[in-house]
Amino acid sequence: MKMSESGLPEKAVTAIQGVFRRHVEVEEVLLYGSRAKGSFKNGSDIDLTISRGCVDAALLFRLEDELDELMLPYEIDLSLFCHIENAGLIEHIERVGRVFYRGGSGD
Repeated sequence: MKMSESGLPEKAVTAIQGVFRRHVEVEEVLLYGSRAKGSFKNGSDIDLTISRGCVDAALLFRLEDELDELMLPYEIDLSLFCHIENAGLIEHIERVGRVFYRGGSGD
């Protein structure tokens, strides 16, 4: 999936990826929800889950703060895939999730 299909400006994508790039613990982030499916509307949030990496709660909170500091006009919902317990949400992410960021090998 090209990030342009998510309805996000390249500048916003680059800024968000830059936050993840600063933390080597973050290995892979998936985009899911309406922006991954292409059914987003103006103002749709950005659903992201860290699918690979050694991220604890403290780093998750730090990442959320850094994403907030970007002052983007979108709500960003960031989660750890390994902590999701809702089977339906797991299935949704596995079905429609698209790689948003992958550390070490480019975005």
